[in-house]
Amino acid sequence: MSDQDPLALEEQVCFALSVAARSVVAVYRPLLEPMGLTHPQYLVMLALWQHAPLSVRRLSELLQLDPGTLSPLLKRLEAIGYLRRERDPADERSLAITLTTEGRSLRSKAEKIPPAVVERLGLPLADLQSLHAALTRVIAAAVT
Repeated sequence: MSDQDPLALEEQVCFALSVAARSVVAVYRPLLEPMGLTHPQYLVMLALWQHAPLSVRRLSELLQLDPGTLSPLLKRLEAIGYLRRERDPADERSLAITLTTEGRSLRSKAEKIPPAVVERLGLPLADLQSLHAALTRVIAAAVT
């Protein structure tokens, strides 16, 4: 029988994930600030650089955010000139999100972020790839 406390803080997966998430987002902050982006806005831009144009619904699915959380992010990104929200001509009930010229051109600056994050974390790329794979499995297990 183990005498380890099952409620020990340092043994909790939720605690490790929470601290790791905050710490990694903090690594991104100084890289994103010159572009005028917060980390959640950066995630929106990543999805748009890969898939634009997108409906709000599809963007919400990709980011695993509800539309109510996504809406203020989109409004702010539109206000700074990185995207446009327009009624989808095929379905007037749906908003289509498209990148502006400025939003598209921001991608070249953003391409420097992933290698800078890897460098700042100081972990081998293989370790980060393994971590990503493990976290993807955790996400899939948690939503099932």
